[in-house]
Amino acid sequence: MGKYFITAEQLWASFGGTDAPIVIDVRRREAYEAEDYVIPGAIWWDHIKTGDIGALDTGGRDMVIYCVHGHQVSQGSASVLRAAGKPVRVLRGGIEAWKKAGLPVRRRKNLPDIAGGSPSRWVTRRRPKIDRMACPWFIRRFIDPAAEILYVDADQVLNTAEEVGAVAFDVEGGEITHDGDCCSFDVLLDRSGIEDPALAYLATIVRGADTAKLDLAPEAAGLLAMSIGISTMAGEDDRHSLSMGMTLYDALYAWRRKSPKETHNWPAGTSS
Repeated sequence: MGKYFITAEQLWASFGGTDAPIVIDVRRREAYEAEDYVIPGAIWWDHIKTGDIGALDTGGRDMVIYCVHGHQVSQGSASVLRAAGKPVRVLRGGIEAWKKAGLPVRRRKNLPDIAGGSPSRWVTRRRPKIDRMACPWFIRRFIDPAAEILYVDADQVLNTAEEVGAVAFDVEGGEITHDGDCCSFDVLLDRSGIEDPALAYLATIVRGADTAKLDLAPEAAGLLAMSIGISTMAGEDDRHSLSMGMTLYDALYAWRRKSPKETHNWPAGTSS
């Protein structure tokens, strides 16, 4: 990857991990609002207010900026941020290059629009195990990297959502919750419109573990065991549960996306 530019393929290769860059959509408002699609995880920001991006909590991660074609809007915004000492690269060719490469996009109109509203807020029930860790992982990796995840008593989820302007999930009556045989993670992925075989398989594992249909995927029983183990270790510390859950789902996604056929061989000394 270059110092000032990154290709669509390079950016997509970095997705799903803790070191993935923060992606900022700086298309002019009219261009942004005219189209339903954004790059997964991208936060829209008015390019006229580029200087304000410097206040965004990136957690030490680099930034990637894109506009429609990667010309004056994104390059000008990047120049302002570099002058302020921020590490930032421009997506070469903009979102049009991303789409031309056939890479996954997220439909923004089926989910709460976080344009200029990051961090978004999401609320669910306490003591997360499967859906309530899988959904926050997806939200932070593919919708809003700075999303606030709130855990409250089950009977207070909907009230809290209304009070603080949060999206209620994985609770009856919530905006994103179970639908027939589908669990909340299925619904969230479907609403996002992201078509990624690794995410689709991960959804099958989550559904199997979350709905007691362990025959759906060989990994479902393991996910159930690890999720209950995390919950047991963390006790009532939901922040700690989520932190461990993020690592668990990062690992599952990395495995399925980049090395699904890799095995461990024994005895030592043989290839692995």
